[in-house]
Amino acid sequence: MKDLQEILPVTRVKKELLEIIKRMERFDEAVAITRNGVPVSVMMCFDRYEGLMETIEILSDPATMKALKKSLQDFNEKRTISHKEAWED
Repeated sequence: MKDLQEILPVTRVKKELLEIIKRMERFDEAVAITRNGVPVSVMMCFDRYEGLMETIEILSDPATMKALKKSLQDFNEKRTISHKEAWED
């Protein structure tokens, strides 16, 4: 995922909305929108928004975070199995 690609004034966004949306979809960009030079919102394509919401949900779930930390600890302590072992019947 990329950082903010552009910071645009709301007046420009109003004039170029369709083109900005097309560019965001094509290049997975996020755009900060300013009013009087002050950032007031961010616009991004829906796929990026969905991914962001899923990430927040995962990070907000204590059970999931505990499992991730345990997995990382197992990995760091070399308690792993091979891909082949994982898929054996």
